Amino acid sequence: MTEKELNALLNDMSLEEKINQMVQLPGQIYASSAAVTGNIENNDVNHTIFYQAGSTLGIYGAEQLKKIQKEYMAKQPHHIPLLFMLDVIHGYETAFPCPLGLGASFDPESVKMCAEIAAKEAAVGGVHVTFSPMADLVRDARWGRVMESTGEDPYLNGKMAAAMVEGFQGNTRAEKGTVSSCIKHFAAYGAATAGLDYTNVELSEHTLREYYLGAYEKGIHAGCDMVMTSFNTWNGIPSTGNPWLMKQILRNEMGFDGVLISDWGAVGEMVNHGFCEDRKEAAEKALRAGVDIDMCSDCYADYLADLVREGVVEEKVIDEAVMRILKLKNKLGLFENPYRDADEEKEKTVLLCEEHRQFARKMVQKSVVLLKNERMEEGCLLPLDPTKKIAFIGPYIEGEDMRSSWVVTGSASNTISIRQAAKEVFFENQIRFAKGCTLLNNDTVLNGAQYHSDSWMEDNMRLEKEARQAAAWADIVVLCLGEHNHQSGEASSRTSITIPDIQQKLIASIYEVNQKIVTVLFNGRPLELDTVEAYSGAIVEAWMPGTEGGHGILDILTGACTPSAKLTMSFPYTVGQEPMSYNSYSSGRPKQTEGRADFTTRYLDCSNDPRYPFGYGLSYTRFSITEPELNQTRMGFNDQIIAQVRVKNVGERKGTEVIQLYIQDIAASCVRPVRELKGFCRVELEAGEERTVTFTITEPMLRFHCPDGSYKSESGRFRLWIGNSSVDGNAKEFWLEKGNRMTE
Repeated sequence: MTEKELNALLNDMSLEEKINQMVQLPGQIYASSAAVTGNIENNDVNHTIFYQAGSTLGIYGAEQLKKIQKEYMAKQPHHIPLLFMLDVIHGYETAFPCPLGLGASFDPESVKMCAEIAAKEAAVGGVHVTFSPMADLVRDARWGRVMESTGEDPYLNGKMAAAMVEGFQGNTRAEKGTVSSCIKHFAAYGAATAGLDYTNVELSEHTLREYYLGAYEKGIHAGCDMVMTSFNTWNGIPSTGNPWLMKQILRNEMGFDGVLISDWGAVGEMVNHGFCEDRKEAAEKALRAGVDIDMCSDCYADYLADLVREGVVEEKVIDEAVMRILKLKNKLGLFENPYRDADEEKEKTVLLCEEHRQFARKMVQKSVVLLKNERMEEGCLLPLDPTKKIAFIGPYIEGEDMRSSWVVTGSASNTISIRQAAKEVFFENQIRFAKGCTLLNNDTVLNGAQYHSDSWMEDNMRLEKEARQAAAWADIVVLCLGEHNHQSGEASSRTSITIPDIQQKLIASIYEVNQKIVTVLFNGRPLELDTVEAYSGAIVEAWMPGTEGGHGILDILTGACTPSAKLTMSFPYTVGQEPMSYNSYSSGRPKQTEGRADFTTRYLDCSNDPRYPFGYGLSYTRFSITEPELNQTRMGFNDQIIAQVRVKNVGERKGTEVIQLYIQDIAASCVRPVRELKGFCRVELEAGEERTVTFTITEPMLRFHCPDGSYKSESGRFRLWIGNSSVDGNAKEFWLEKGNRMTE
């Protein structure tokens, strides 16, 4: 439709019809099979809203959605199509590693391809909009939704958010196999106090701007069609009712002109926050903040018309919101084809097709992080010696869902297990399998219910005995341990971030009969690893790897491919260090590396540093990186410095290293981080091969949010490192000379 036609349509709609376009109903209203990702406030929906609500979420499948759309449009007064939205977080039917794992690839182009594949599958299933990517910066492993982020660094998060938006949306929404992307959660949802979901965020405006807003902005500049508000309060105001965040920052400063949607029930929840007297006031405040769609609460449906008639809000504000919604539907081509790409026959050939499975396997290979690989008397445990007898032990060898809690489509039965993959690689007489223990401790609370078994103790005694027998037989033990996939995700905050006690007991028991242990971890957050470290010669972080988890992990374990992934969140020694991040500020009394540490910034009972830092990850080969060479050490505001290193594979096998550039502004008008990631690249080298890696340093890379509110760089001395983690690399210094400062 032309803009003129859209305006004519809007002008012909009644006030109630316009308001209903701003209402999103839960999918359960239209289909009992809908995925539930929030609390249902009211299943009793009147006939008018049922056929006039502008959008719904949580339902999918071409046949079902086409049927719903056909019936809906026949009774919609202006035959305006319904928008179908869904959480396609890291895959539709083909599940990729969880986003925290995808981030570990340090490969935005591959992550973009994951989003393209997810969009193709979701589109033929009838989905129009995905609530992804989550661009929230995360520094606290207690928060369950860290698995849905790409980590603790604003630069990397921004790269990944933009890549996902581009992958989901393609060049235009007119392309086949694309969906609209929704950046979430605006803003700073990942900084929840004490890692407790839905609560307050306590950040200064400086920290908000300097660290948390950047990744959202990169996704917005990549062209995302939608933004979702966050559940939390900031500065005493719930995001869903915060005009400064939604209008001044999102609309005016970032230039977002798409649709703004609340999170599930967040408009009504402003009453619970104590920000609104009742749901009518909540509707008013959300509208004034610029929220276009009220997701799954009845605030807009019940109260906006009265607010207009009473003169509290102007109808033109309603018109502006509805026009944004209509423009999105028009961009998706729904007025011409309300079914869009929904196609039952294509579902049979596109979903879980071999091409998609193979790429999912490749992404597991790229996301698995090798944390430890000690050399023993016969060499390192990994890659596995193909002549050895191997016992695969642990609850994750088979039967547990290796997809995350945010895969709402598809079936776990399509996932390749460790057992399946191992049997494809090894001879039958080489391998044995034993579950070893239950995944969870008895009486664990999960999904609002308590996991309990009367035979839990007896079952675990039997399982442990079988596992010890298998371990005694084997030359090497591969232990597959971790969290339940619902122990991370929304509403899954934890004060203890260890693997369950029953699994820690198992690893200690296995060590009594076989000390050659490789532990493979399945989890959606950084963990405390004291027990795992104590008893493992090698540790592999597999995250929640998705559909091709078994294949991709065996590819790493056997050396069919060499690990290259790097951590995107620091792993603490203890939960007491949380929140933590590599890009922190220096204390006025930094801890001494030598001599007395009295009266310095330190813990009495733990290192200040993480167990495993951001950017860390081992390989099966070794790389040497020379000291950085700079073409000049002084640059003007319009100049650039070329920094380069020589990277050589000094090991005996082909491998890929992630080379990382970090910069520190040594002295500025406000304290700057000890290091900041400013660039990275993946370098694949054959054994003995050497290559020059070059980074270009420009003035915009040195800008920051200054005390006067400006965003600019300041002349002075800087330090850079080029290495393979946030704690690696030789330092070189350069100077930014005085001149005409560029600002944004």
